[in-house]
Amino acid sequence: MTTRREAIFGLAGLWALYPGLVRAASGRGRAFSWEWLQQHALALSRERWQAPPPASPVLDRMDYDAIQKVEYRPERTLWADRDDEFGVRFFPLNKFARRPVSISVVEGGQARPFQFSRGLYSYPSGHPMGSLGKSGGFSGFRFMNKGGRGDWLAFQGASYFRSAGPLHQYGLSARGLAVNTALPGPEEFPDFTHFWLERDVEGGVTVYALLDSPSVTGAYRFVNGLEPDRMVQQVSMTLHLRNSVERLGIAPLTSMFWYGEGHRAKALDWRPEIHDSDGLALHTGAGERVWRPLNNPPRPQTNSFSDKSPRGFGLLQRDRAFSHYQDDGVFYEKRPGLWIEPRGDWGAGAVMLYEMPTTSEVEDNIAAFWTPADPAGAGKRFAYDYTMRWIGDEPEPMAVARATNCWTGQGGRPGHPPKAGVTKVVTDFEGDRFEGLTYRSAVKPVVTIGNGILQDSAVYPVNGSHNHWRLILDIERGNGEPTDIRAFLSFDGEALTETFVYQLF
Repeated sequence: MTTRREAIFGLAGLWALYPGLVRAASGRGRAFSWEWLQQHALALSRERWQAPPPASPVLDRMDYDAIQKVEYRPERTLWADRDDEFGVRFFPLNKFARRPVSISVVEGGQARPFQFSRGLYSYPSGHPMGSLGKSGGFSGFRFMNKGGRGDWLAFQGASYFRSAGPLHQYGLSARGLAVNTALPGPEEFPDFTHFWLERDVEGGVTVYALLDSPSVTGAYRFVNGLEPDRMVQQVSMTLHLRNSVERLGIAPLTSMFWYGEGHRAKALDWRPEIHDSDGLALHTGAGERVWRPLNNPPRPQTNSFSDKSPRGFGLLQRDRAFSHYQDDGVFYEKRPGLWIEPRGDWGAGAVMLYEMPTTSEVEDNIAAFWTPADPAGAGKRFAYDYTMRWIGDEPEPMAVARATNCWTGQGGRPGHPPKAGVTKVVTDFEGDRFEGLTYRSAVKPVVTIGNGILQDSAVYPVNGSHNHWRLILDIERGNGEPTDIRAFLSFDGEALTETFVYQLF
């Protein structure tokens, strides 16, 4: 079974490596519809799962260096004649993405397979692509920017996909489904095995996908659209359980967090910060806005945020200052955020955050997803609709001030000996909600500490700013388990800020 590290490494190491059909889909067409795909996923769930055949040993030679020498021929781009942002190019199989996927093009309710051919690509003489022959195939596809320079959406590897977002820089990824993530046993990585691509009369594009794994089958529909400040996907999905699953992860997100401004001890690299996302944002069913800065913990750590009828959640990159990263090669300040907005009532469950320790930027170590309260037993059906927004700013207007920074350091008063076992946590909040308030205003911190003791606190506007306030906490840490922090600022009995949630180790 694929490991999390292998699946994520293959994904991160492959997309956007290719430097660069007017080829019609061939074969006899067959009727296709969203209703048919859902029925097909149901029928497949009643059959035994079939493991994919062994991959060609030639793929072992299709390593990172070999992939970089393969270029998709621009004239073979599917829908290139439309001269818009929906031209499609296809990834070949390689060492890291070894399972072929079936791809069909849908026109007028008829689906015709798009056949693999080495002629779609150019590569040097003696390259392993020339030895693939009938053992070759597609591992995924991507939608190109207008003019064919770069791409904005790609599907490749297991059920992974991602968008470059409005700032045109890839970062975090999404998956169709997570199965038994952050449990003692092995994690299962379902595959999108078949794709259907369809253009609509208004110029948009829809991706249909069939998901298959030992425990679950699923039908997915992604209606993809580009807006000036975001890429939006309207997602519908139905799942059928072959076997019972202990933890089902809906709308899972995957990201990387090595260290931020509050983790100087982990900053082994010269760059001040390195992360694709810096926090988990929640909009609960009760209307509370929550911000949980990400951690690089000493051991794998799971946090569960119970909720009912959630309004949204996502992994965001709030820090957009180049000077905070100083990386002019991969531009961490341009990494997109991804917001999940449920459509319809998702009922009871929890948003789960899984953090793993890492010592580099090449390993995605963060996962977040919704897990329903209903048991995922064999034969059970689940259906969800949601909107995915790949964004460069906040996903929606906020009625409260947002948390912008989080630092930690030794506790005690500056200029005095530090207090043993005490950590200082400093959090900044910014927003128009502070308008009209001064340091004389009775702004109060509302703080709850688990496995620790709050020894001191202070709150004040930063350097006289009217919309930038700072909260300082001195916390005596508990023993063993992490110390949990929950805090927000209030005035006259009303919350001024979102709720800041954090852990000390």
